[in-house]
Amino acid sequence: MSSSNKLLLAAIDLIAEKGYNGVSTQEIAGSAGFSEKTLFRRCGSKQNLLETAFDRYHYAEEMTKIFNEEQIVWDLHSDLQLISRTYHEIMNRNRKMIMISIKEEGNLPGFREKTQKHPRQLLGILTNYFNTMHEIGKLIPTDPELQAMSFMMMIFGAFMNNLDADENYPTVSLEAFIMESVQIFTRALTP
Repeated sequence: MSSSNKLLLAAIDLIAEKGYNGVSTQEIAGSAGFSEKTLFRRCGSKQNLLETAFDRYHYAEEMTKIFNEEQIVWDLHSDLQLISRTYHEIMNRNRKMIMISIKEEGNLPGFREKTQKHPRQLLGILTNYFNTMHEIGKLIPTDPELQAMSFMMMIFGAFMNNLDADENYPTVSLEAFIMESVQIFTRALTP
């Protein structure tokens, strides 16, 4: 693992545990096995370190790969299941970062804008997808951006529901939620 990645992961762990103001750059560097001087040389500041971690480990890049690597098959039901499962996999893997962003976005200058970068990119990706699906006759006439936003809010809401407790609704699994919600969404938008 590179020294930058070690610093990023140490920052995520410590900030999630102690809060942004509760951890020093010296603690982060020490936890990663480096000096504070190395942290500053590589990352510049604690906030820059956190923002870099957020950019590196959030979902926009991985979601873009789904489209760039031709995993999309242009079947609304299959594609939305893939998108939803991938989203939840990434978000669950990055729980600590999401909790940090919720807790700290109002406290750090410019951090809110950084945290909104990935959702805005996903909105663009999904809007383009819905627009293309309409153009090829596989989606009813609708507002693609509004449908993209609706889909995003649905999957984000499911993630947020279980952010701090895995089983708020123990009788409904994530997989069952994905299957049912995608089925409803598909049924509503298919010509």
